[in-house]
Amino acid sequence: MNDAKKNSVLIVDDENANIMALTHILNSEYTIYAAKNGHKAIEAAEKYLPDVILLDIIMPEMDGHAVISALKDAEKTRDIPVVFITGLSNAGDEEKGLVLGAADYISKPFSPAIVKLRVRNQIKMLNQLRMIELLSMMDQLTSIQNRRGFDNRMEMEWIRAIMENAFISFLIMDVDKFKVYNDTYGHPQGDRVLQTVAKTVTQSLDRPGDYAARWGGEEFVVLLPNTDSNVAMTIAEKIRLNVSNAVIPCEDGSETRVTVSIGVNTQAPQQNNSRDDFIAEADKALYKAKESGRNRVCSPD
Repeated sequence: MNDAKKNSVLIVDDENANIMALTHILNSEYTIYAAKNGHKAIEAAEKYLPDVILLDIIMPEMDGHAVISALKDAEKTRDIPVVFITGLSNAGDEEKGLVLGAADYISKPFSPAIVKLRVRNQIKMLNQLRMIELLSMMDQLTSIQNRRGFDNRMEMEWIRAIMENAFISFLIMDVDKFKVYNDTYGHPQGDRVLQTVAKTVTQSLDRPGDYAARWGGEEFVVLLPNTDSNVAMTIAEKIRLNVSNAVIPCEDGSETRVTVSIGVNTQAPQQNNSRDDFIAEADKALYKAKESGRNRVCSPD
């Protein structure tokens, strides 16, 4: 298995022997990171974002309880499952760890079979949660991202644009006269339209960072990081043309076509700018496109 595709484990222990023993047990299945004290553990967790952290309780300066408290207080690391590794057998110590957010315990001396099983259980649960999260951000009809998925991506790209003082562009599009189409051909055919538009939009995007989503109903959006207004308008026009040329077959063998109207907005956001205002300006441009006759691309000005 390629290391890049492996799940990862951060081992935190002040004893080299324990780190070596756990690495030997887990190295064939996971990418392993190690830290010998609490402060280094927090740094490594923030840097590598491991899938699971194996954390010794008794360490000098900063013990495991203090480390897990710091990890759970930080947004980047709070969801990483922490498994305590300990020689303590006191029920009170175990209860304290669980209260602080520990996912499980591994006792010393290590049993390789138990270590593997407990780590695998955490990885399995984590991967299942990630799949559920991924599905929750997917539009089931069109198989592209939904509004929730878009909101997550938008937040990330907006922050990046502010940090890098870069342009970001946003396209919002609406299938023209979709209600009339639905009333004429029926909802199953309307679903085919939405699936065709979604596929056409995504196939019109050539760059890895470009991102399409279904906004809701017959509306779709595209996020274009590091993209100025001229390039954004060109991409929007390409999408408009490709959609208008797409053939949508009907069950009776006939063929139909649809068009989209697209609103485009571009900004190099600053710290005090609002994402909602940015999106609202693109929405205004969309209405401008529809009022101007549909099947066209417009910017706010």
